[in-house]
Amino acid sequence: MRLLERMRKEWFMVGIVLAISGAKLEPSIGVNGGPLKPEITVSYIAVATIFFNSGLSLNTEELTSALVHLKLHLFIQIFTLAFFPAAIWLFLQLLSITPINEWLLKGLQTVGCMPPPVSSAVILTKAVGGNEAAAIFNSAFGSFLGIVVTPLLLLLFLGSSSSVPFTSIFSQLFMTVVVPLIIGQVVRRYIKDWLERKKPPFGAISSSVLLMIIYTTFCDTFSNPNIDLDKFSLILILFIICSIQLSFMLLTFIFSTRNNSSFTPADTVAIIFCSTHKSLTLGIPMLKIVFAGHEHLSLIAVPLLIYHPVQILLGSVLVPTIKSWMVSRQKGVKLTRPTV
Repeated sequence: MRLLERMRKEWFMVGIVLAISGAKLEPSIGVNGGPLKPEITVSYIAVATIFFNSGLSLNTEELTSALVHLKLHLFIQIFTLAFFPAAIWLFLQLLSITPINEWLLKGLQTVGCMPPPVSSAVILTKAVGGNEAAAIFNSAFGSFLGIVVTPLLLLLFLGSSSSVPFTSIFSQLFMTVVVPLIIGQVVRRYIKDWLERKKPPFGAISSSVLLMIIYTTFCDTFSNPNIDLDKFSLILILFIICSIQLSFMLLTFIFSTRNNSSFTPADTVAIIFCSTHKSLTLGIPMLKIVFAGHEHLSLIAVPLLIYHPVQILLGSVLVPTIKSWMVSRQKGVKLTRPTV
C-alpha cells in the first residue's frame, strides 16, 4: 500500500511538470474563454469535485478516539493557522527589500495561510510509527477549519491583491467547497461498507482534477505577455522554502520535547509533520477562488507548488532519523519506569 502511495505521488510530480509544460506549449486551450471553459469547468465543477471527493474519503468515524488530546490539537492548529502565517508575514517584511519577484513573495504568504494536507502528514507519521490517530484528526479537522480560516487569512494578509468582493468569495466557497464536502460526508454514510470493501482511488481522482486546475492556471500565465518570471527569484524561493520547512520542523520539535510539554515521542512525530505541512489539494482551488481573474494568480501559486514536493521529499528523507529518535526515547521512558 505504501509503495502504491509513493508511486502515485511520483506520478503526480511528473504530472505537474507535464501540466506546466503543456500550458507553455499551447496556453490558448486552457485560458478563460478557451475550449476547456475553465471559468466553469475549473472554477465550479473541478473544485466541487475535489471537495466532494474529500468528503467521501474522510473517515470521520475514526477521529473520535483522538478528541481527548485537546492540548495536542490546540498546539498543531494554532501553530499551523496562526503562528505559521504570522511568522511568514514578519519574514516577508525583510524579504521585501530584496530583488525577489513581489508576486512570488506574496505566494510565500499564501503558503503560510494554507491548512494541513489530508494525506502526506498522516502517511509520514505512520511511516515513523508516531501518533497516527492524532495525525488523522488534525489533518481532517485542519482541512475543515481551513475552509473558513484560510480565506480569511488570505484576505487579511493579501486583501488588496484580491479582485473579488468578500461576499462573492464566501458564497462561491460555500457552494463549491462546503456544500460538496457535506454532500460527500452524507453519501459516505450510505455507502460506507462499499467504500471500505472496494477502496476507490480517491487520491488519484483528486490528483487528476488538481492537475487540470494547475494546467489552466498556467495557461493564463503563459498567455499574458506582461508576466515575466526570472530564474534568480525562483531559485531563491526554492532555497527559502527548504529553509522555512526545516526551521519550522526543528521549532516544533523543540517546543514539543520540552520537559513540561507532556507530549509523548509519538505525539512529537505527529506535531512535526502536521504543523509544518501545507495542503496543495485544498490550497490551489482556494487560490483560484480568492484570486479569480487576477493576472498574477499563477505566480502567487508557484511557492505552494514548490512547497508541496519539498515537504514530501524532506519528510521522507528524515523518516529514518525521526524514527530512530522516537524509538530511543520510548526505550528510555520504559527503562525509567519503576517496577512493581
